[in-house]
Amino acid sequence: MSKLLYEGRDLVQIYGGRKVLDMPLFEVRKGEAVALTGPNGCGKSTLLRLLAFLERPVSGELRYAGAGTGRREATLLLQDPYLLRMSVFSNVVLGLRLRHDAASLKLVYEQCMRATGFDNPWDFAERGPGELSGGERQRIALASRLALRPKVLLLDEPTANVDASSARAMVRAIENCRSEGATVVCATHDPALIRTLGAREIRLGRHWNEVN
Repeated sequence: MSKLLYEGRDLVQIYGGRKVLDMPLFEVRKGEAVALTGPNGCGKSTLLRLLAFLERPVSGELRYAGAGTGRREATLLLQDPYLLRMSVFSNVVLGLRLRHDAASLKLVYEQCMRATGFDNPWDFAERGPGELSGGERQRIALASRLALRPKVLLLDEPTANVDASSARAMVRAIENCRSEGATVVCATHDPALIRTLGAREIRLGRHWNEVN
């Protein structure tokens, strides 16, 4: 079996005095897909932020066994992603510029936009966020994450607030990312996404459990 990528023990997170996550055991193996399910407020988004190393649990331990630091290898796509007030091209390649990556920005832009369902990427290159539909903004936000060639792709309800065409394009892009070796962890209520990824399902809630 693949080696453990994430190993969490007794993870607890508290916001404003309220416990929002209490998970005795959490494991993800390298290269697998995991779907986090459960009712709203059960801690799915909180767990994703922990996995992205954007915050630390109040108690418990989360280990990452990747080759580098987890924060550099993992990227998180929020349910309502924020695009900066700059062109679509600049939004997609911003992460590479910040990392001083020597990759061809134009090539990466075109590849990632096509991967997320844009047949004519350069028609969008100079547009701003205000000129895009909600589905287009979500797909462009995903393209910006794919541009980083992440080892771990973390997704918070990626298909929840988009039209059917955008949802299909995003599912294909996520599936392709995983087929190229990325580990995928997503919070989702979308059974089609779970089936397509062949994801192992973990339900969060008062009595969390793994669905076999």
